[in-house]
Amino acid sequence: MPDVFAEFCAAGLWPGVGPGLIKQFDAAGIRSPADVTTPNLAALPRMTDRRASRLLTGFIGAGQLYDIAELLVPVEIPARWANRLAEALGGDAPSVLREDPWRLLAVLPDATVAQADRLARELHPEVRRDDPRRGRALVQWTLARHARDGHTTSPASLVAQGIRPFGVDPDPAIGAALLSDDVLSVPAPDGGTQERWLARKQLADAETTIADGLARLTRTAQTLAGERAIKRAVTDLDDVQSGAVTLAAKHGVSLLTGGPGTGKSRTVEAIVKLCSEVGASIALAAPTGRAAKRLEELAGSAASTVHRLLEARPPEQGSTRYLFDRDADNPIEAKVIVVDETSMLDVELGAALIAAIADGVHLVIVGDPAQLPSIGPGRVLGDLIDSGAIPVTELTRLYRQEEGGTIARLATAVRAGELPAVADPTHEVVVVGARGSEEAAHRVVQVVTDSIPRVFACEADQIQVVTPVHRGPAGTQALNRALKAKLNPGNGTVRGFDAGDRVVATANHLDAEPTGYANGEVGTVLTCGDNTLRVAFTGGEAEISGKALGDLLHGWAITVHRAQGSEWDAVVAVFPPEAGSMLSRPLVYTALTRARRHLSIVHAAGPAVARGVREVGSLPRRTRLAGLLRDELAPTPVPAQLPLTNSA
Repeated sequence: MPDVFAEFCAAGLWPGVGPGLIKQFDAAGIRSPADVTTPNLAALPRMTDRRASRLLTGFIGAGQLYDIAELLVPVEIPARWANRLAEALGGDAPSVLREDPWRLLAVLPDATVAQADRLARELHPEVRRDDPRRGRALVQWTLARHARDGHTTSPASLVAQGIRPFGVDPDPAIGAALLSDDVLSVPAPDGGTQERWLARKQLADAETTIADGLARLTRTAQTLAGERAIKRAVTDLDDVQSGAVTLAAKHGVSLLTGGPGTGKSRTVEAIVKLCSEVGASIALAAPTGRAAKRLEELAGSAASTVHRLLEARPPEQGSTRYLFDRDADNPIEAKVIVVDETSMLDVELGAALIAAIADGVHLVIVGDPAQLPSIGPGRVLGDLIDSGAIPVTELTRLYRQEEGGTIARLATAVRAGELPAVADPTHEVVVVGARGSEEAAHRVVQVVTDSIPRVFACEADQIQVVTPVHRGPAGTQALNRALKAKLNPGNGTVRGFDAGDRVVATANHLDAEPTGYANGEVGTVLTCGDNTLRVAFTGGEAEISGKALGDLLHGWAITVHRAQGSEWDAVVAVFPPEAGSMLSRPLVYTALTRARRHLSIVHAAGPAVARGVREVGSLPRRTRLAGLLRDELAPTPVPAQLPLTNSA
C-alpha cells in the first residue's frame, strides 16, 4: 500500500517542505500526520521555533489537499493532482469526489479512464460501467482532450468514437452530458451538415461573446480622425501601412498582419501618434510580459499584458479561471485599444478582452497568422481573418533588408513553404549541422557558452535556446541540465534552483508579490531564501514559494510554444531527430522569428525540417468563431484605393 504521507510530502503539497527537509523526517519520527507536531518539527536539524510553527500552520492549511491525497494515492493516482482538483472542485472537493469519482475525468483531461474507474471501485465497490455519471464524465473528458488540441467544438460522432472503447453506449452518455451545465449542442461550424455538434459551454460562450462583441464595436464606432490628422501621422509610412492607420481610425475593428521586418510596429507607432494628434486615449497590450515590453519600446507608448489591462485577479476556490475587474460593467478606459501578438490569444482570454471594451472604442488586432496558434483552445486571429467580416491589412514588404535582414528573409521564405539554403557572410544566421541528438546538444552548449558571446558580444540574458521537445538529449530537460552545469553550477538550493539560474514560468501567478507574472515568462533567480525564490521577470520582481515553485522550470532552453510572443537578441533554434513528426511550417517559422540580431540553427533532423516546412501547415482546429462572425457581420469591403498588401 503506498504511503499517503510520503507521497503528499514528495508532491510538494506541504508549503515550505522540500526534498532536503523530507530526508530528515524519518530520523525525527515524522512519518504520519499524527507525528506533525511543533516539538517534532523543532527537533529537526537547524530548525528554529518560528519556522517549526510556520511549517505546522502550513500543514494544517493543507488539510484539504491531504484529504484528497488520501483518496488518490491508494489507487495509484498522483498525489500532485490534489492541487488541481482542489482548485477545480472547491472547498468541498473530497466530498465531491466521494460522491462522483468520475469528476476526476471532467476536470483533469490528462487523467486516464482506468484511474477514474479504480477510484470509483475503491469508493463504491458495486458500481457499474454503465453508470450515468461515468458516461457523462467520459463525454466531458473527451471534449476537454479535444480542447487541449485547440478545438472548441466536435461532431457527436467523433465524441462517440472516443468513448465507445470504454464500454459506454454513446447516446445515453451524450444525453447525460447535455443535461449538465458543461456541455452544449451547437450548430455545425460550416452549417453544411445536420449532424449534432457538441461544445464545452465555457468555450461556446466565449466564441459567442467574441462574435457579439466585435459586431457591437463595428456598429457603434465613429470615425476617430479626419484626413488631415491621419496624413500628419503617417508621414514615414508606405501606402499600405498608411491604409492600415486609416482603417484603424475609421473602423471599430481592424486587423493588421505581417511577418517580421514588414513594419507592423512602425504602423502601430503611427496609430499612437494619431491618437496623440486627436486627443484620444490609447491602450497597448500583448499576451506576454516580454511581448508587451517590446511593443512599448517600438511603439513609444506604455504597454501591458492583456491580463494586466483587464486587471486580473486569481481564480476563486472552485474555479481555475482568472477573474477580471475590467468587464462590461467596468470597461477599459481607452478610446483606442491595440493588441499585439494575437496569434497567442485563445478564445477565453479573447472573450474577456472583448467583453471589457466599451461601445464606440476602436480595436486594432495585430498578429502574424503564420505563427503557431494559441496554446489554449480556438484560433482567434485565424478565424477573424477567415471570416471575411473585418477589414484586414497584410504587410509583406521587407524593410529589414536594408539592415541585413537575413532572419526576415528566411522567415518570409518559410512562411511561403520554402526552406532555402543559408549563405550569410554577415553571420546574422548560422546553420550548425549535427549528426544526431547528442552532437546537437554538444553544439548548443558550445554556441551558447562560447561562440555567440565571443562573436556578437551578446549579454547572457539575451541568448535563448528553443527546441520543439522536452525529452531526449536535445530536449529542454537535458539541455537545461547541461547549460546550468556550464553557466551557473550549483547544488539546487531551493527545489533545484540557485541564484543566477534562468527560469521559465509554466502557469500564471498574477497575484505574486510584488509583481505578478504570466505563463511563459522567462526570468532570472536573484536570491534563494527559506523555500522561497526571488525572480526578476521582464515586468518586475516576484517572490515565489509554496506550490508556485512547482510551476517553475529551468529556462535556458524552452519549447518553441513557450517562446512564442517573445524575442531575444540571439536565439539558438534546435531541430533534433526526435522532433521530426511534429515539425511544421508554423513551428519552424515561430522558432526562427524569435531572434532579433542573430539566429543559430542547430540542424540534426535531416530532410524532416524542409519537409515539415513544405508540406505541414497549421493543424486544422474545429472552431465556430469564423461562422459566427459571418452571421453577425456581412463582409466589410475595404475601400478600393487601399491596397490589401504592400508587396515589394
